[in-house]
Amino acid sequence: MQKQHLQTFAEDCAALLREVTDGRPVNRRAFMTACGLLGVSAGLFRVTPVHAAGREIVLVNWGGDAVTAMAEAFAQTYMADNPDAEVIVDGAGPSSGAIRNMVESGRITWDVADRNIPASLELGRLDLLEEVDYSIVDRDKVRPEHAGQWGIGNYIFSNVLAWDTEAFPERAPQSWADFWNVEEFPGRRTLRRHIDGQLEAALMADGVAPEDIYPIDVDRALDKIRQIKEHTIFWGSGAESQQIFRDREAVMGNLFNTRASVIRRETGGVIDFTFTEGIVWPGAWIVMKNNPAGAAVWHFIASTQEPERQVKLFELLGNGPINPEASALVPEELRALDPGSPENYARQIPADGEWYAEHSADVLNRYFEAIS
Repeated sequence: MQKQHLQTFAEDCAALLREVTDGRPVNRRAFMTACGLLGVSAGLFRVTPVHAAGREIVLVNWGGDAVTAMAEAFAQTYMADNPDAEVIVDGAGPSSGAIRNMVESGRITWDVADRNIPASLELGRLDLLEEVDYSIVDRDKVRPEHAGQWGIGNYIFSNVLAWDTEAFPERAPQSWADFWNVEEFPGRRTLRRHIDGQLEAALMADGVAPEDIYPIDVDRALDKIRQIKEHTIFWGSGAESQQIFRDREAVMGNLFNTRASVIRRETGGVIDFTFTEGIVWPGAWIVMKNNPAGAAVWHFIASTQEPERQVKLFELLGNGPINPEASALVPEELRALDPGSPENYARQIPADGEWYAEHSADVLNRYFEAIS
């Protein structure tokens, strides 16, 4: 009951903040602080941000540990090199809708967002993003497929096959074909309640060679997923996928490598995983059109390409360095967990951002129908 009262009070405070800021110029730093204290997104407000003294950059990500990790790995190091700059990390979640509302209204409170290459294509083609300034940002510090017109890779993560070693003491599953083989590897599975990395796994299980995955044969992939639907729990969040293994509700799963690494550590290796046939994704920086920080944001992004800073993010959050030069700096005891190491990257399939940008919305609806 007390929690409910607190939430209601916070919502009322947010409503008051909307009333006093509606359409008015506000100081970005003070405004972001107020939103953070209230636990609401800056995207809910119609305000006109004013520039602070010096260079102020607002980075938005999806919250949780990513706020403190990016603050330590990227924001604090940039500010140490640039004493007149301030980088604020906002965990409100840069949804496409919020970005569109900000840019189209001209009331922009975010400068740079942590998204991905498909989002950069989707939003860039709507003229909502700035094109990457490659005179400042170094495209040679990422793989060619991670340097886009409106987005530049910032870290790497993967969908990987994880399993309970105690369920399979004699023969461990090592492929998506094994994942789909409920006779030789009995027990519940878990897949994500989203298409990213699930359709590719289904096609590999059905015998499609990795180099032939794209363009995705959606009918074939959905038919394959229907075959094991009765044996499958579908997870919605990374935390949920982790809890399914903690509770021993599933013996195998398609997980983010970050979650698989944590549960492997928590269980002392009882839950293990492999990068073989993983689907590897780049996170990406995207920059809002006409953002208040202007050109300063590109200098910030360039600073995040430094290998030492990417390794720090990996150590704090598990997101692999996207700069190939950073792999050599990863501590020896963590190299097996790095999705972007030359050895692990070569065992995986790079996700096709162009395919997802074009097809994701329609195919996601079909996926929901198939698993419901």
